[in-house]
Amino acid sequence: MYLLLAAHPRGAALQELTLAGLAQPANPEPRVVALTDLAAVVRELEARRPGGQPPRWIWHRTQDWYPALLASGVEVERCYDLTLCGNILAFSQFSAHTDYARNTDRVPVEDPALPPKSLQPPRPPADQGALFDDPATGPPPGAPLEELRSEYAAQQSALAGVGTEENRRNRLQLLLAAESAAAIVAAEMQHAGVPWREDLHEQILAGHLGPRPPAGQRPVKLEALAAELRVMLNSPGLNPDSPQDLMRALHRNGIEVKSTRKWELRESSHPAIEPLLEYKRLSRLHTANGWSWLDAWVDGGRFRPEYVVGGVVSGRWASRGGGALQIPRQVRGAVHADPGHKLIVADASQLEPRVLAALAQDSAMAEAARDQDLYAGIAAKGFGGDRAKAKMALLGAMYGATSGEAGRLMPQLARIYPRAVDFVERAARAGEAGGTVTTRLGRSSPPPSGQWFLSQRSATAEEQRRAESIARSRGRFTRNFVVQGSAADWAACWLAELRRRLRALRPAGTGGSGGPVGAQLAFFLHDEVMVHAPSDRVDACIAAIEESAKAAKELLFGPIPVEFPVSMAVVDSYDLAK
Repeated sequence: MYLLLAAHPRGAALQELTLAGLAQPANPEPRVVALTDLAAVVRELEARRPGGQPPRWIWHRTQDWYPALLASGVEVERCYDLTLCGNILAFSQFSAHTDYARNTDRVPVEDPALPPKSLQPPRPPADQGALFDDPATGPPPGAPLEELRSEYAAQQSALAGVGTEENRRNRLQLLLAAESAAAIVAAEMQHAGVPWREDLHEQILAGHLGPRPPAGQRPVKLEALAAELRVMLNSPGLNPDSPQDLMRALHRNGIEVKSTRKWELRESSHPAIEPLLEYKRLSRLHTANGWSWLDAWVDGGRFRPEYVVGGVVSGRWASRGGGALQIPRQVRGAVHADPGHKLIVADASQLEPRVLAALAQDSAMAEAARDQDLYAGIAAKGFGGDRAKAKMALLGAMYGATSGEAGRLMPQLARIYPRAVDFVERAARAGEAGGTVTTRLGRSSPPPSGQWFLSQRSATAEEQRRAESIARSRGRFTRNFVVQGSAADWAACWLAELRRRLRALRPAGTGGSGGPVGAQLAFFLHDEVMVHAPSDRVDACIAAIEESAKAAKELLFGPIPVEFPVSMAVVDSYDLAK
């Protein structure tokens, strides 16, 4: 059953659709539900499972509806996120020939950290209130039902128009399902939160910075370092938090640096450098994860950031607020399992190099990947057992390092693994020529803008050098995009499979009904997941994590001889994981 959920002036509208996006002939009329009744209706449909399968909820954005359902104790098994899927279909080379891709208002992306936009945000309702009106009295956010139905039909038409050569249609369909499942996981992780001990965080801060200071004042240890720097740099009024002030003080003391970056400061032997570096380290902790952060982001023993699925063009996630994807080692001790629970931290070892071996179908690299440590396997084949050199060469190939030690090692890597090196080189050449590259499941890099193409026109030698530099930069982006993006494809499938298996481990009658939920996904970062599990379910969760990783490999690549091992740590606190 395909159920479209959309905003309605009287609450929400539900309409059963066919796979193609038409109104279901046996039940063509939308059902209007008051918002106060929506959770009960969704719960009943999930439990009843008309036709033996759970509904697939079609909605504009998962964040429009699912957080409120979760807050009411209701979980859904699957969905179709129109915004996420539309972004993929608008740019994928698999669907580039379809009317959907040609007619979508696509915006070329200059910054690779920003996601492409296709399906535009919904227009505000005509009766939207003023800034301080009570939002509970108005309709929920979202586009009208018929607009969303037409969008879904257009997306399904585009998918049906994708060719079956190289299994492209099925691969793209898998990506849309995995991306939508990832949106469900993201909302559920935000709802569940990362288990976070406020008392332990306070202890960590006190140990590094001293007691909690009054608002607007530096902690005592930072203030002591600031006073020491003022004396050592003979600058009584120095504010070490001001880059301009600090640079002037350094220059007055003969420390000729162009920035206050750590690597540059370390080149000086002046005695003020060490306390300055310590000040910068502690200041970063105070600013990023200090008491203000703790008060703002941790509540009831949980840290609940908002994850942004596909927030990076390669398909990697981003986050809004709280620095969820950058939990520093200094505060990881505060990420602590509840009593009777454990944290299972699972890391897909050397994921991107293994993905490259699979994409390139490089049998020699696949053989090296049979070992738990791929870099050691590569080193044994042609780098005299020097793991550091093997790692530098392979990462240089994926990220486009052409100079220095990595550039010097590249010919050696190409001789041993010609297919893998040729794969990333072809991706780079495509980018340099203004083309696009596509991940295993069908996510394509955004096209360059008109400004980029203008930059490739040159009339002088200087303009030619600049054009070549800009082209090489794009080549480095596409070289890495195809590997990083395919790794993101794998990770999305891993998450979807793991969520399904963890739900199957729950005792009957628990979970979305508001009772105990058992093991939960608590955190995700590119190739790492954290599961918060009851102590007596740890072994079952470990098996689920391993099985899900194998299933993700099979979904993407089939039965290939490339291993995707997952290393795991079962700990009480995150700082003990690695």
